[in-house]
Amino acid sequence: MKTKKPASIILAATLFAVALTVAVDSPIPDNFVRVEGGTFQMGSNSGESDEKPVHMVTVKSFSISKYEVTQKEWYEVMGTTVRQQRDMADKSSWHIRGEGDNYPMYYVNWYKAVEYCNKRSLKEGLTPAYRGSTGNITCDWNTNGYRLPTEAEWEFAAKGGTKDYLKTDYSGSNSVEAVAWYDGNSKGSTHPVGTKAANSLGIHDMSGNVWEWCWDWYGAYASGSQTDPRGAISGDDRVIRGGSWGDMAEDVRSAYRYFIDPYDGDFNFGFRLVRN
Repeated sequence: MKTKKPASIILAATLFAVALTVAVDSPIPDNFVRVEGGTFQMGSNSGESDEKPVHMVTVKSFSISKYEVTQKEWYEVMGTTVRQQRDMADKSSWHIRGEGDNYPMYYVNWYKAVEYCNKRSLKEGLTPAYRGSTGNITCDWNTNGYRLPTEAEWEFAAKGGTKDYLKTDYSGSNSVEAVAWYDGNSKGSTHPVGTKAANSLGIHDMSGNVWEWCWDWYGAYASGSQTDPRGAISGDDRVIRGGSWGDMAEDVRSAYRYFIDPYDGDFNFGFRLVRN
């Protein structure tokens, strides 16, 4: 993917602030893994220009889903199928690129991903992370609810944490075929999650299958060391990571970053979840 896609969806939904009393030590659900915090090299010396400058970043511990949010998980919370989501995104003439309970959900824009996080948090008795309305979303970083990963958290997890971040170009391997559905092997479709090898943390599909939304507004990397960076203060585009079934091998590397209007939800945009 080399061309920025225009915004195509205008959402009127409002996300409401919700106050719940919950236990701080709420158990981590099945299919999540704990990522121990640490310091790693974010970016790539040999990659695209916007992956530089390479800098050292420290992140706190967090938990992340082993798989991209599936169509079954989406339906259980949002009540819509991938076909219905496509139609609501004003893309009814577009193709379905894989359909079934264990396929990743797509045709999801950033705002709908945020809405899913809050609704699933409420469903499970957790405190939602997001507040505000479309165009003005804030995140409470201290809640126990579901949220999108920051770009730094995403890359740290994709690179396998502190032990593996300098070892592989893709998430879990130097062989793109081993870990990713991309344009060289996908046959023009998504595939059920977890059917390619996991990385060293047990996380699947962080290279390929569908792009994954991150919290951050897109902006140039800051120079120097940082702790828990959360992206630019404002912007026009949100960060997406990981590449997709329709992208070439260089775009599914762990360090590769791209940007998309948060109102846009195409047939290769999905997400995965994080909890504190």
